[in-house]
Amino acid sequence: MLNLIPAPTRRTSGKRRRRPAKPSRGSSSRARSRQQQNAQTRIWGETAMVVSVNTNAGSMLALQALNRNSRDIATAQLRVTTGLRVNGPKDDPATFAMAQNLRGEIAGIGAVKKSLALGESTVDVAIDGATAVSDLLTEMKAKAVEASQSGLDAASQAALHEEFTSLRSQILTVVGTADFNGKNLIESASTSLKVLSTVDGSTITVSAAHLDITSLAIHTAALDSASAAATAVKAISRAIVTVSSALTALGTASRRLEIQADFTTKLVDVLKESVGNMVDADLASEAAQIEALQIKEQRGVAALSIANSAPKATLNLFQD
Repeated sequence: MLNLIPAPTRRTSGKRRRRPAKPSRGSSSRARSRQQQNAQTRIWGETAMVVSVNTNAGSMLALQALNRNSRDIATAQLRVTTGLRVNGPKDDPATFAMAQNLRGEIAGIGAVKKSLALGESTVDVAIDGATAVSDLLTEMKAKAVEASQSGLDAASQAALHEEFTSLRSQILTVVGTADFNGKNLIESASTSLKVLSTVDGSTITVSAAHLDITSLAIHTAALDSASAAATAVKAISRAIVTVSSALTALGTASRRLEIQADFTTKLVDVLKESVGNMVDADLASEAAQIEALQIKEQRGVAALSIANSAPKATLNLFQD
């Protein structure tokens, strides 16, 4: 009888390997759901954004950026057209207000400049008239001196008297026509001239100079005799002094008006430059800005097109 001895079994060291568990149907569905969500959130690259067929957030953002860019282009084009960086209070309220104040100041100074110009012209006409009167008086004095000589025959005396009278009549004509803008500073009825010199209402006063023959006390002078001629010489000499003083005063007033007019002109230039520095546009910079914005606009249109097509990617999730 045979004894069957079982073969010794091989003992393995370590733990027994476990077979991998088969995935359940529920876990497989959750994995697919996560994959679909990941596919949706990668539509915009680095930024995670859920794609919705009802609300396209990406399209709205792209449209907002495109609208901002279009407004920037319109603003730059307006600046190039007007030459102004600040066209209204919306652009820069504080700067616009300051510029408007300066513009008002410039307008006021413009009125002052006009007043000074009119005043200067009025005084200059009076100076021309007074100069003519002075020249006529010089001729009259020469005639009077000649007529004051003793032993002058009657015919010569009469001729000198006639010339003297003619020169005096010429003074009447000159004084009567020394008028500018309705103002005559050398006639008998003339009054002082007040010229606006500053925007706060300050004035420069130009005194009238009465240079008519009555005011000069030569209206009765005659050369019909040597003694009368001698008296006329003295009267004419006093009249010449009076006219010379008037010329000095008128010349001083004219110079004062000229200086003030020059100052206001320079002041207007400074104020205009200040306004320009505040509100004028840098045309070269604005032109470059328009070109850059137009390029951005083209890119914005492309971005909007891409954003509008993004929801179509969800169709891939429903394809077999």
